[in-house]
Amino acid sequence: MKGLRLLSGFLILLAVNAVEAKKVPTQVVYRFDDHRYLELKGWNCEGELWYTDTKRGIHSQPGLQFYQIFTRKFEHPSERYIAIPWWGEVTSAFTVSKDYGQTWSVASMSPGPNEPNGDDSPPYDDGISFTVVNDQGFLLTKKSLYMSSKGFDDPRILPGGPGIPYKASDGTSHKIEPRAPGWSWGMVYMTKRGLEESKSQFKAEWFNLPDKVPEVKNYQGWDHMRCNMDAGK
Repeated sequence: MKGLRLLSGFLILLAVNAVEAKKVPTQVVYRFDDHRYLELKGWNCEGELWYTDTKRGIHSQPGLQFYQIFTRKFEHPSERYIAIPWWGEVTSAFTVSKDYGQTWSVASMSPGPNEPNGDDSPPYDDGISFTVVNDQGFLLTKKSLYMSSKGFDDPRILPGGPGIPYKASDGTSHKIEPRAPGWSWGMVYMTKRGLEESKSQFKAEWFNLPDKVPEVKNYQGWDHMRCNMDAGK
């Protein structure tokens, strides 16, 4: 009888746990368009973030287990290059995919004098909007415009390439070699001010950058993330 009671108690516990697991709410917090969206699984608008592309059959986790939604303006028509800003941390890093959301990694701000005061990155409260268009991300702040490179790597520094010779500000000659090319496209964000201090300025993907966020035309997605704090309660 004692063994039977223990078994019954164990089964009840399993049933309760199963019910509790089913209660964890999952909600769409952002729509890129009619076939791509972000889902958040968790309580109080914090939890696991998932990316889905129904046309390509992609359902992946960007690696964000305790994600909170980004509250600034957010427009993202780009499909191959996907960049997801972090709440409270948009000034330091983004989660990005360069293969339509199949795999994910972390992009960061470039070390260097991006801000007028010489800081590498802006304070979170300075953030105005984040736009990702034509495989390039643009973070607009009160004082600066941060952006990633254009969506390709300079062929001169790909394996077998000739490298990129350049002169530093002190007049000395250097070369960016394919064996040490630096950041690949889309993996670092900086301002034009910061670019002037970086050897990335000699790479083709950083040439002719705009002075303002490109206009997004006929965008079908949301312009802000959304989340219901009371979901599942």
